[in-house]
Amino acid sequence: MEDIIAQTARRWLKERGVTVDDIAELVLFLQKEYIPGLTMEECRKNVEAVLSKREVQNAILTGIQIDRLTEKGMLEEPLQDMLKRDEGLYGVDEIIAFSIVNVYGSIGFTNYGYIDKMKPGILKRLNDKSTGEVHTFLDDIVGAIAASASSRLAHSQAPTPLVDD
Repeated sequence: MEDIIAQTARRWLKERGVTVDDIAELVLFLQKEYIPGLTMEECRKNVEAVLSKREVQNAILTGIQIDRLTEKGMLEEPLQDMLKRDEGLYGVDEIIAFSIVNVYGSIGFTNYGYIDKMKPGILKRLNDKSTGEVHTFLDDIVGAIAASASSRLAHSQAPTPLVDD
């Protein structure tokens, strides 16, 4: 049985409208070109493995709490405004994301950078400022979970043999 931290992290993701399938779709987006026949089930399995890590659960709890406090206007200026706008030069949200991708090696950083730039699937919704919701931290955390699951998946594949010319 999951402990209270894991349960809370999953519940908070769900409350913010993020499902395991949403993240698995991002993994599929990142890896389908490289892993022929990749299924959503395999992507889900790798997302679940990433979500089981305490470092990831801690990042989820921290990021979502800060996003919620920002929505309620409970931070002092100038931080309140910077987080509400998702200020481009504010990089602490990415630092928390890096703490997640760091668990799975350097390929996680390239996957994260790519998905953060493209903003497919759930990331597009999380970045929509017109809803009034604040996901300054959550969008980066979700992207980092997907990038980490993609890295985990890539590491599980048999290496391609080198061919002499």
